Amino acid sequence: MNILFVGDIFGSAGRRIVREHIGHLRETHQVELTVMNAENAAGGFGLTPQIAEELFDLGADVLTMGNHVWDKKELLETMNAAAPDGHDRARRIVRPANFTPGTPGFGLYEGVTASGVAFAVLQLEGRVFMTPVDDPFRTADALVAGVKAKVIVVDFHAEATSEKVAMGWYLDGRVTAVLGTHTHIPTADERLLHQGTAYQTDVGMSGPYDSVIGVEKDLVLRKFLSGMPGKFEAAKGNPKMCATLVACDAQTGRATGIRRIALGE
Repeated sequence: MNILFVGDIFGSAGRRIVREHIGHLRETHQVELTVMNAENAAGGFGLTPQIAEELFDLGADVLTMGNHVWDKKELLETMNAAAPDGHDRARRIVRPANFTPGTPGFGLYEGVTASGVAFAVLQLEGRVFMTPVDDPFRTADALVAGVKAKVIVVDFHAEATSEKVAMGWYLDGRVTAVLGTHTHIPTADERLLHQGTAYQTDVGMSGPYDSVIGVEKDLVLRKFLSGMPGKFEAAKGNPKMCATLVACDAQTGRATGIRRIALGE
């Protein structure tokens, strides 16, 4: 079974490059499960219901979010409308599971692929250099223990590489893949851990690389040089789609391969 995880989609440039490549990637690699991180898909900050629909139409089975999940307030109504046991598109938008209890939405989605393979997608947010949230390690323990599916994909949305690597080892053998998001720079450390979990510190950004992690570079340079606040805008130049392809045994959930993908215009 092949799983395609698309790294943080950033703004219109990111949506455009994903639209250009997602069809042939899914067909060429016979992808059964497609997960996209969409927390920056709307202008670089957040997600709107309309853009969520666009990404689902492109073939996403699940959309994961992150620390920008509440940047577009109109998404709140969509997430509040999702039923706990539902499988509609609203329910397939997943925010970090270790947010404060009672937060809108859900941090775990369990579903079945078109071929009948049960799967789960879990998102966690890191605590190092991030806004304080509940312990992602113990949250993972509680949720993974209750999942019946063997195929489990974890999006670990975190800043510190040490925390991401630690989570990979912590969940090794218990999940199919631990894939990092948030820092927007693809890392070259994809590998299979000892107990059969596929791991990569950061899948990278699907968006404009003539930028500073997606933002117009002149705006970021001005802030670094002057220390003055300013409004950031999503860049457009040199878009690339970064994704990770994970192969696994559908019966055991054990990963058998992992490969980085980076495609330009």
